Amino acid sequence: MSAHPGEEPTELGAALPEHPAKRDAFGWFCFVFHFVVMIYIVLGWLIPVGAALIFYVAFLPLVFIQWQFNKNSCVLNNIESLARTGRWRSPTSSEEGVWLLTLARSVTGWMWLTPRIMNAFTNSVMALLWLLGFSHLKGWI
Repeated sequence: MSAHPGEEPTELGAALPEHPAKRDAFGWFCFVFHFVVMIYIVLGWLIPVGAALIFYVAFLPLVFIQWQFNKNSCVLNNIESLARTGRWRSPTSSEEGVWLLTLARSVTGWMWLTPRIMNAFTNSVMALLWLLGFSHLKGWI
């Protein structure tokens, strides 16, 4: 994956292939599972059950914290890498550390999106979703 003009490629970005291989069945399972988790993160604050909202309000900060400690890579991508290669990080994975960026670029065609922009957007959305979940839990909305 090429860096945005004028931006230095990251270590991971420099190792990514320009045209990643097609997904196999396990790759599709991991992608769909990742997508389901993303949908839960986006819509979980709407759940009307108190225990589920408590889990949601605790889950979002844990997701954020694991991104920070795991160099913006999701543990789901790491588990797939571990299952495929026996290593926590796979230098051949085209999505590890950039899953959401890869998804956003493929859906929108906006190749100008950079990891920095995507991280700022993602962190802002996560904070907003957490506030919505907390507000729903407290009965404010």
